[in-house]
Amino acid sequence: MNELPKLILASGSPRRSEILISVGWEFTKHVADIDESERVGESPEDYVVRLAREKAEAVAVHYPGGIVLGADTTVVIDGQIIGKPVDLDDAVRMLGMLAGNWHEVLTGVAVVQNGETRSDLQRTRVKFAPMTDQEVAFLAKRGDPLDKAGAYAVQAQAALFIEGIEGDYWNVVGLPISLVYQLLK
Repeated sequence: MNELPKLILASGSPRRSEILISVGWEFTKHVADIDESERVGESPEDYVVRLAREKAEAVAVHYPGGIVLGADTTVVIDGQIIGKPVDLDDAVRMLGMLAGNWHEVLTGVAVVQNGETRSDLQRTRVKFAPMTDQEVAFLAKRGDPLDKAGAYAVQAQAALFIEGIEGDYWNVVGLPISLVYQLLK
């Protein structure tokens, strides 16, 4: 391997950009505009993989011959998808559900190259310590939760309350970079 191939990232996530930059991956950004509604009866796993594929395929039409990367991350607790909070009260509600419990972070990843789409799923388990109402409020207020699945960023204030991670840490940040590399190999 001489070089990592240049990518088109079909995502506006600053965390995905930071991860690609940190491993030295060259990319340009083209944010996909797709309907992210859940479908009736769709599992969380199918949901994130479908959105990753739809994002990558929507952007790929603009870059024939390019390599387009799409990803979608969600948090799941007790089989329920927890998306991004709509406001601070919603963030407090979500963080209250996560406090003292294990949850899963699922990321669907899709790569489109020469009209072919390859996709896969990364699953990581995360355990939050029990938290007081004050700690939940602190994290909601200080953790900039509104653009984050599950209302937290593992690499920021939430790190104070995370007791354990089983699986790919980078997946929890927002992009399982080793899975991206495997899909491109």
